[in-house]
Amino acid sequence: MKLFFSLMLLLSILFANDATIEVIKKVETLPSIALEDASRDYDTTFRLAFFKTLVADLNVLSLFNVDKHYNRISFDDSVIVANKDMYYVLRYKLSQGDKDSFNVEIKLISHDKNIFLKKYEIRNKNISVFVAHSIAYDINQFMGAPSIDWIKKRVLFSRVVASKKSEIVLSDYTLEYQHVVLKGGLNLFPKWANKNQTAFYYTSLGGEKPLLKYLDTTTGKSTTLLSSDGMLICSDVSGDDKMLLLTMAPEGQPDVYIYNIATKQTKKITAYGGIDVNGQFIDNDTVAFISNRLGYPNVFSQKIGSSSVEQMVYYGKSNSACSAHGEYIVYKSRESSNTFSDNTFNLHLISSKTDFVRRLTATGVNEFPRFSSDGDAILFIKTYKSQSALGVMRLSYNKSYLFPLKEGKIQSIDW
Repeated sequence: MKLFFSLMLLLSILFANDATIEVIKKVETLPSIALEDASRDYDTTFRLAFFKTLVADLNVLSLFNVDKHYNRISFDDSVIVANKDMYYVLRYKLSQGDKDSFNVEIKLISHDKNIFLKKYEIRNKNISVFVAHSIAYDINQFMGAPSIDWIKKRVLFSRVVASKKSEIVLSDYTLEYQHVVLKGGLNLFPKWANKNQTAFYYTSLGGEKPLLKYLDTTTGKSTTLLSSDGMLICSDVSGDDKMLLLTMAPEGQPDVYIYNIATKQTKKITAYGGIDVNGQFIDNDTVAFISNRLGYPNVFSQKIGSSSVEQMVYYGKSNSACSAHGEYIVYKSRESSNTFSDNTFNLHLISSKTDFVRRLTATGVNEFPRFSSDGDAILFIKTYKSQSALGVMRLSYNKSYLFPLKEGKIQSIDW
C-alpha cells in the first residue's frame, strides 16, 4: 500500500508539470481514512459541524477515501471495531482551555500505531474552521503530497444586499466562516493587496466618480488611491505586490492600465477602440486580458510597452472572466446559445506554451475563476438548476468539490 501511495504521489507531481493534461484517479484505489471524535467539551451541534468541515477538508486533499460515519470515543482508547480495517484513523479531541481558548489535539493512527500527533490552540472558537483546514494541511504535508497552502488562506468576496448596497466579506474557502469587513454603500471588486492577506483593494461607487480604495484589515483604515471617469477596477496584483492592473475608462472605452504603487503613476497598456478589460499578469512584463476586438469576447495577451497583441484562445465564441498563474490561464466560455432557456458557461484551461485546451467543467454556469496563490487549485462559482455553490478544483487530481452558497449573490471573489 505504501509503495502504491508513493507511486500515486509521484504521478501527480509528474502530471502537474503540464496542468492542461487530464489526470484521472480511481477513487477505490485510494487508502481509506475514518474520523473518531474524542471531544470532551462543546455541544453536539458544534462537534458535528467541526466533523463535517474536517471530512470536507480530507476529501479535498484527494489522498483518501474518507469515511463519513461519525464516531465517538475516548482519546486514549483503541480504534473502534468498525474502523479496524481502515488504513488510517484520524482521532481528534476538542477542548476549552484557559480564557475560553479553543484547543484541538489530534493523532493519526495506522495499524494501531500513532504515526502523527499535534496540538492546536486559538483564542476564538468562531474561527474553528481554520483549525480544521490547518489539520488537513499538516496531514497533507506529513503524507509528502504537494503543498496546499491555499487551504489555510482567506477568501474575499463582495455581495449585493440591496439596491446600491453591498458587503465585502472575509471567509474560508468553504464559505462556512464569514465575517463582514466593509458595509454601507456600494463597494465591489475586492482584490487582495498582498500574499499575507493583510489588506485589499476595492472599487467604491456612489459618488461622482468611481474610487479605487485600499483597506488595511489590521487597522480597518481605508485610503483612496485613484479616481476615474467611467470605470475603475483592480483586476490583478503583481507577484511582488508593487504593481496593479486596472481596468479604466477615462475616455469612454475601457482599457487595461498598469499602476505603480510606489510612484503612484498610471500607464496605459492596451489601446483599442472597443473593450479591453480584466488584465491578469502572466509574468512581470506580459498580461492577459479580455477584448472584443474579434467581435466577441476572447482572451489575448500583450507585453507591457508593446503594441503587439496575441490571441490566446481559438476555441469558443464568447470567452471571458480569465485568471492567470504563470503560463496557465483559466477562462469562462459560453457553450450554448439558448434564447428561451439557461445557457452553459464552462471553465477551460490553457497554457501559453501549448495549443491544448482542457475543459474543466461540464454543466451549469461556472464563473469567477481564481487560481490559488500556488496554482494548485481553482476557486469558482457554479450555478446549476437554480442552486449555487462555491467550487474548488484540484488540477493535478482532476477533481472538483462544491460547497453550497447559503445566502446572497456573490458579485466578485478573490483568493
